[in-house]
Amino acid sequence: MMRVRRSRVHGRGVFALRRIRKGTRVIEYLGDRLSHRQADRRYEHKDISDNHTFLFIVDRSVVIDAGVNGNDARFINHSCDPNCESLIDDRRVFIEAIRTIQPGEELTYDYQIGRDRNDPQDIDQIYACRCGAGKCRGSMLWPPRRKARPPRRAGKRA
Repeated sequence: MMRVRRSRVHGRGVFALRRIRKGTRVIEYLGDRLSHRQADRRYEHKDISDNHTFLFIVDRSVVIDAGVNGNDARFINHSCDPNCESLIDDRRVFIEAIRTIQPGEELTYDYQIGRDRNDPQDIDQIYACRCGAGKCRGSMLWPPRRKARPPRRAGKRA
């Protein structure tokens, strides 16, 4: 149904090999299942300016690290105008098409990366968005709190 290859958005991306209908669960996001504390310890020495992450917050207890035992879902890039969304069902994460996707089209979803009080001043530059959408936020992060807040749901972790 899909193939990983070089992406114009960022690094590698996932591309449809055939038409994918709206509502199709394309792939499950797999990897090591960790507590937040374990994930923090695993990446405590990571440079703050490194935006590359395969961590996905499932809930308050579980984080999936697709960098370890992960699958091709980890290569689906962020977009501010995505064709897929992440869904959590019974503490499992699935990527589902929110519109029909044509062969050759890159699969994307909104990472919904949250902000933290301890973020550096240049956090929006660190997590700059390259999706090229007309309604691009310019960042993979949700807008600062003075703007509209994101819905309270899990998302890709910074």
